[in-house]
Amino acid sequence: MTQNYFRDFSKYTLFNVIGMIGLSCYILADTFFVSQGLGTDGLAALNLSIPIYNFIHGSGLMLGMGGGIQYAIQKTQNDHVAANRTFANTIYLLILLSAIFVLTGIFFSGNIVSLFGAKQNVFSMSKTYLQVILFFSPAFLMNNVLLCFVRNDGSPQLSMAAMITGSLSNIVLDWIFIFPFQMGIFGAAFATGLAPVISMAVLSIHFIRKKNAFHFNLSRPNLRRLLDILSGGLPSLVAEVSSGIVIILFNSILLNLSGNIGVAAYSIIANISLVIVAIYTGIAQGTQPIVSHHYGIGNNTGIRAVFKYALASMLLLSIIIYSILFICSPQIIALFNSEQNLLLQDIATEAMRLYFIACPFVGFNVILSGFFTATEHTKPAQIISLLRGFFLIIPITFILSYLFNMIGTWCAFPVTEGITAVISLIFLFLIKRSKNKMF
Repeated sequence: MTQNYFRDFSKYTLFNVIGMIGLSCYILADTFFVSQGLGTDGLAALNLSIPIYNFIHGSGLMLGMGGGIQYAIQKTQNDHVAANRTFANTIYLLILLSAIFVLTGIFFSGNIVSLFGAKQNVFSMSKTYLQVILFFSPAFLMNNVLLCFVRNDGSPQLSMAAMITGSLSNIVLDWIFIFPFQMGIFGAAFATGLAPVISMAVLSIHFIRKKNAFHFNLSRPNLRRLLDILSGGLPSLVAEVSSGIVIILFNSILLNLSGNIGVAAYSIIANISLVIVAIYTGIAQGTQPIVSHHYGIGNNTGIRAVFKYALASMLLLSIIIYSILFICSPQIIALFNSEQNLLLQDIATEAMRLYFIACPFVGFNVILSGFFTATEHTKPAQIISLLRGFFLIIPITFILSYLFNMIGTWCAFPVTEGITAVISLIFLFLIKRSKNKMF
């Protein structure tokens, strides 16, 4: 029986981690090609726009994870009517959020990038990037929803293939639009916007082959169902939004401490961070269908087995990731430093070695929050997400940057995640002591 748990864990997690790495490379590809084609100003402009992408991506994950968890539990319990209504209500929320994002792009792009600190040429590039990304927000949202539902519908391989195909298309289109076509920052944003469209074209295979157990049936929105979707997906939203908040906060502090060079250095760190967090998110999301299935049938043994595999994988990956980043940081930074700016190289290298001390703490918090959500322990999951995204990171960053300048700024992230990990352990201990000995 244990061997079956490991087989299922490996199948779902491996495919999802690979897919999430591909998905996270949307912006990383932009960072690389923008750095080569547009230099330091382009990097600064891109980093000032990334927080809005975090909001969009987080909203898509909220809908996909929240709806997917409900769908997986209802499907396990053979309640197909409720499962289809869950999908329909997820789509209703998607339409509402899409309208908000698109209208924001049309009317408020300039105000947003000004608020984030963009000026002169950086302002123009940031505004262009932001407008295009917000225009494509319905595609980002729908892609995330379909990825989660198809994964929970028993096709993790197809979800992985869709994510990787979308990411690879973004890389190719980035190069075409920025260099041969000379489309500048607009080309980078346009390539990123087309990626989820291409990903959804791959996901359509699931429906063409009629393998989908979920369907959109027109029905009235149900407030309770809508709230369940939002509640289940909220930790995913907060996790992504917190990344955006951290970027905004760091950009503001770094602009004062070291100007656009500091923001450009952080742009490299922030984008690598997106990929690393995506690996941990991939483990959490990959285990979600299995955990929700075992939760639906009341199999606590299966939940505990998958939980142990997830933690062991996270720790091993954290050791490998940090070792590579510490040893190879100068070479990694050089890839994005097309102007060979020595100050940028020094700042970013030091930042990388300090910032990513957080790796095992981030992994633990993301995975534990994911397990809590998948088993309908939404409150501790929400608290974990809010602590690391708002209530701890903001004051800690201000305090450490004031006391230790740049070094304090880079250390704020690992300190925040470390404190949150301790609180996460307390939640885990309390649930273990409860009557429902799930973990």
